[in-house]
Amino acid sequence: MSIWQQVMDYGFSQRALLAAGMIGFVNAYLGGYVVLKRSSLFAGGLTHTLFPGIALGALVAGLNPYSALFGAVVMALAAGLGATGIASVSRIDRDTALAILYTAAFGGGLIVLERIGTYVNIENYLFGSILAVGNSDLWFVYIAGALTMTLLILLQRPLLLYLFSPDVAASQGIPVHWLGHGLAALLVVNMVISLQAVGAMLTLGLLIAPAAMVYLFVNSVRGILWGGGLLGAGVSVLCVVLSIATDIQTGPAIAGTFGVLFLLAFLVSPSYGLAAVVLKRFQMRS
Repeated sequence: MSIWQQVMDYGFSQRALLAAGMIGFVNAYLGGYVVLKRSSLFAGGLTHTLFPGIALGALVAGLNPYSALFGAVVMALAAGLGATGIASVSRIDRDTALAILYTAAFGGGLIVLERIGTYVNIENYLFGSILAVGNSDLWFVYIAGALTMTLLILLQRPLLLYLFSPDVAASQGIPVHWLGHGLAALLVVNMVISLQAVGAMLTLGLLIAPAAMVYLFVNSVRGILWGGGLLGAGVSVLCVVLSIATDIQTGPAIAGTFGVLFLLAFLVSPSYGLAAVVLKRFQMRS
């Protein structure tokens, strides 16, 4: 019996594959906007707010999937939208504001966990446990993913104009501040649905790496968005299969695989890779 047949014999593995495909695609597609806007540090700050959100949920209602998701959404939205709001009315930029907010929240999360006991098991939320996805979790992933993709496709033109020429977008009546808030909210929602796949500490790799890899090879915006989405889905599904076959954690497997693939892409990219840069410099000297 092949590995694929063994995987498909179990309901939990089928749900994990379906979840990995949608989570990988939507996150990588959305990550294309993050890469194009060069706001990966902002996205990274948001991922760190998921941990104190989980701690807050555990304090209020005990540690369970629903309290963890609710706490993560509340904390990440508060930090992301708060940082964006501070940047819009002051001379402090968004990354600086978020750095202050998320470190304060992270410290608060550690205090909360200490108060409720050091034996609270939050490993699955930090590093992912996609094999534990249930039917209700799968519905949540697909509904949130479908809504995210619908909004991104419908708003693609104003979003791209906001990313590349915010002043031009504002002059055409596009609400750039609301677009910024909306994009931050979508990031939060998709980080939350990624908790079970790769966890709070590793979700940034799934968000950024696929689009960054495609960005090294293509100049088309649609190619970066859709190519990154397909790459994210394909690698995530493959990692689920390999993790089941080799009995390793899926979250670290996904994050580690994307890291290795990105390094390979950086080395071999014909236009922007290390080999191409070295070759051009050698040709210039000769």
